[in-house]
Amino acid sequence: MNKLDLIKILSQSANISKADAERGLIGLLETMKQAIEVGERINLVGFGSFSVIERAPRVGRNPKTGEQIRIPSRRSIKFCPGQALKEIV
Repeated sequence: MNKLDLIKILSQSANISKADAERGLIGLLETMKQAIEVGERINLVGFGSFSVIERAPRVGRNPKTGEQIRIPSRRSIKFCPGQALKEIV
């Protein structure tokens, strides 16, 4: 499913226009991006939660040459599915 499919389904299920569904989806995604950017946790009950984690620096290997490389620390996003979503899968 891509963004256009999601907009179509959202507009049908909420009985709103595709333009309104698109604005709502874009607004939701932008709000989530802003929250993640400042390190805020997002909890969607029944679906899951998004949080920011700090990955420690580590040593890796270049798969082509086998040479060791240093991988710096970085922030990453973690998704933890909720119980209802786990039961569906």
